[in-house]
Amino acid sequence: MQKKFNRIVIFGVGLIGGSFALALKKSAAVRQIVGVGRSHASLETAKQLGIIDHIATSVEEAVLGADLIIIAAPVAQTELILRSIEPFLASSTIVTDAGSTKTDVVAAARLALGDKIGQFVPAHPIAGRELNGPEAALVDLYVGKKAVITRLPENTDESVARVAWAWQQCGAIIHHLEPEQHDAVFAAVSHLPHLLAYALVDDIARKPHADTLFQYAASGFRDFTRIAGSSPEMWRDITLANRVAMLEELDSYTARLAELRTYLVSADSDAIEGVYRRAQHARHNWISAIEAAEKQHREGGD
Repeated sequence: MQKKFNRIVIFGVGLIGGSFALALKKSAAVRQIVGVGRSHASLETAKQLGIIDHIATSVEEAVLGADLIIIAAPVAQTELILRSIEPFLASSTIVTDAGSTKTDVVAAARLALGDKIGQFVPAHPIAGRELNGPEAALVDLYVGKKAVITRLPENTDESVARVAWAWQQCGAIIHHLEPEQHDAVFAAVSHLPHLLAYALVDDIARKPHADTLFQYAASGFRDFTRIAGSSPEMWRDITLANRVAMLEELDSYTARLAELRTYLVSADSDAIEGVYRRAQHARHNWISAIEAAEKQHREGGD
């Protein structure tokens, strides 16, 4: 049995960090949550909303006595934050993150923490919404969602178990991947879709008759482009951090688009329908698998 955390520090009390805090409070898994961030106004909002209990006035004040520190800021800030906490980091404190990329985060952690790297357990909750800031935080954001831990060779079983337990108290289901495997997977199913959604909305917005186009855009456009409402800063950092894997996926997707274009030019109805049918079949199988997994989680089982 894991014991509750006495003090958790969250760097970045927005959607991800704020939802983590609310969920842990609901499950009574923590006694005190301390917030650290770039915007004092945002931290005040988080405190007023009951997301955090205390606003740290310095990194030293925040870190001293912490059982767990989670970095829920844009991934490009990870190394700077880790460097700032390293001098005050007690050997008993576990550090984790919620970043959408992992190989760059691990590299940053090794540079910033040195021989304290074993205290850093990389993680990534697979959940979110297109809204930002503490006001967007939801107590049930992680319920039934995956939380991926990309364990390092230097991590102890105890540290990994503590991070896993924290996410489980939020309702998440724990998965494990290697950092490189993680980034390759999410380049395909998360990072590329965001790039495509941003690109499509930007393309429409640049057209001289954009107002007319947006006027008639309906549910299909809204569903396809929902994620383009996400934080540009966060997704800029993710795109650059995982650019090698993203370029591979983008090249593959571009080749598929070129293939579809040739079908359009030649009016090859069978080929077009074939692509559509394969995609429809794959999506139906994916949705069925998700529903089966959710049912299993609700009813129990391995």
